Amino acid sequence: MNFISEALLSSDPFSIAVSLVFNILISVLGFIPSVFITAANITVFGFEKGLILSYMGEIVGAVVSFWLYRKGFQTFQPKFMKNRWVMKLQRSQGFHSFWMILMLRLLPFIPSGVINLTAALSKTGLMIFFLATSIGKLPALLVEAYSVTQVLKASDDVRIVLVLLILVIAVVYYFTRNKKKGI
Repeated sequence: MNFISEALLSSDPFSIAVSLVFNILISVLGFIPSVFITAANITVFGFEKGLILSYMGEIVGAVVSFWLYRKGFQTFQPKFMKNRWVMKLQRSQGFHSFWMILMLRLLPFIPSGVINLTAALSKTGLMIFFLATSIGKLPALLVEAYSVTQVLKASDDVRIVLVLLILVIAVVYYFTRNKKKGI
């Protein structure tokens, strides 16, 4: 986060554009959590402006990802595409795909990159994707921004405990996942 905050601060007249570029890159890469750019935006611009900038960046990033994925990955079929909700979204279109994208955006455990890629590989139109993403990202981003603010206000001891807890959860998840696969 410090790297992103420093990049925003050092690009003063272009800091908003730099933030948007970071959001687009994070979205296109699809596996880096956006919480880092949200934290940097809140640190540099304050809660309200940082939240608005993060929201705009996530929407722009999702739309750019959707467009790029649609152009480049039409024949790509990753393993997660076998999930029943993902398969439903891939087959859906129109009003039904709007609601599917909206519902998936509201679920905090589904990565945004998965939703972007799945929607791009579906029959969903860009406008429906944009509308569902714009509405669906807002509640999750509000929770994320509030959480980031609380962590930034916390003492160093609390932050260390949180990082250790996240690492323990990630390690346990990794080993239980691989154990299920028989590795």
